Amino acid sequence: MSNQKSNSQMVPEAREALNNMKFEIARELGVNLKQGYNGDLSSRENGYVGGYMVKRLIEQAERQMSK
Repeated sequence: MSNQKSNSQMVPEAREALNNMKFEIARELGVNLKQGYNGDLSSRENGYVGGYMVKRLIEQAERQMSK
């Protein structure tokens, strides 16, 4: 087993890009996501943002692989 945490990022340099994507998607979906604490948001709202992030990342990977 690895001593690395399972939720650590594989590419730490991508943190800012992922954060930007998260806020962009939240704006598109009308979710009031803010810097810092967001405990006032529902699980559904947070799930929408995370789900669309995954969808967009998969689309980007597919486009990259098709080149």
